[in-house]
Amino acid sequence: MVLYRRSFVPGATYFFTIALRDRRQALLVEHVDWLRDSMKQVHALHAWRTDVIVVLPDHLHALWTLPEDDVQYPTRWRMIKSLFTRRLRETGAWSQQSSPWQSRYWEHTIRDDRDFENHVNYIHYNPVKHGHAKAPRDWPHSSFHRFVRDGIIPINWAAEPNLVEEE
Repeated sequence: MVLYRRSFVPGATYFFTIALRDRRQALLVEHVDWLRDSMKQVHALHAWRTDVIVVLPDHLHALWTLPEDDVQYPTRWRMIKSLFTRRLRETGAWSQQSSPWQSRYWEHTIRDDRDFENHVNYIHYNPVKHGHAKAPRDWPHSSFHRFVRDGIIPINWAAEPNLVEEE
């Protein structure tokens, strides 16, 4: 059996990729409000800062910063997955015995500002990479829109010149 080693640095910023078991499913965007609600419920019990996030049909990427003395991101993800799955089952959106989630997930501890910026860009560009949008601004389930609203990046970031609309 493979031994998975996780990084546990109190108060660190972590990059996550969380995926559905069946990557042909679109449960995360079909029920994005339930996912958001699950995250809010867990956040009320175990706070963290979501720096960046994108939700795609079959997976999500996020950058979280934990409180100074906290390393319990596995607890948070377990609770989020559980609450979301319970809601899917209660409504009949998921009727299988098994979980819709992959049992494992990818986690990476952010090392420095450059690493953080690279992951922000990766997350915001991901809908384009997977063919869900022509530009990051076209994907609704992304913190990209908060970054634009806050003046951190322009609306036409990573858009091809012929896709940029006159403002």
